[in-house]
Amino acid sequence: MNPPSRLRSLPVAQVLERLHRQARGDRYRFLRLAPAFVVGALRGKRFQEIVTVDAARKIYMPISREQGELLYLIARSIGARTIVEFGTSFGISTLYLAAAARDTGGKVVSTELEPGKHAAARAHLDEAGLLESCDLRLGDAMETLRDDPDAIDLLFLDGWKDLYLPLLELLQPRLRRGAVVLADNIFTFRKALQPFVDHVQSGDHGFVSTTLPIGAGLEYAVYVGAPTGR
Repeated sequence: MNPPSRLRSLPVAQVLERLHRQARGDRYRFLRLAPAFVVGALRGKRFQEIVTVDAARKIYMPISREQGELLYLIARSIGARTIVEFGTSFGISTLYLAAAARDTGGKVVSTELEPGKHAAARAHLDEAGLLESCDLRLGDAMETLRDDPDAIDLLFLDGWKDLYLPLLELLQPRLRRGAVVLADNIFTFRKALQPFVDHVQSGDHGFVSTTLPIGAGLEYAVYVGAPTGR
């Protein structure tokens, strides 16, 4: 008899329920930033320039339950053992990925720039009994992910949007053929993420990809290998 899904275990389900409930407060946190949005928009600033790392310290900006379930299912369906996440935040998406990694015997390497969020995510994963399935890194993702891991099965991008494409280019040599790359907020940051979308959808860089109308838009790309004959 196969063991039950770790995602359905009581500790994981309880922590996820609490965090999703707390994340609903983001609407009020964003309201407090409204004056900064107005001034920034008038000055032609991008979202990332308005919501600085300092301002984002208490904002969850989480994936939805639907997206989390999809992350888990994709990781399980491909038997992902090496999962890389850009943007741990408070650990909601990491919990879904770590539940899958625990079921496949794998590990999640997740990186976060903000120390408070990094510490909170670590506590949440420990509470859920999934910390041993994670390698949580603190710092600039371009540095924390520079040298490893190898043979990546699944890559989830959900941090600062201007780093999606540079990070993909950094990690692409370590993607195994058939690896899945998922990227959140495609609709919300359509202009900022257009270069990334063009890259994975062009057919010129070894990916087949489509944008799923889930949550704020989720790019689903599969690495089929470097193009030949060009």
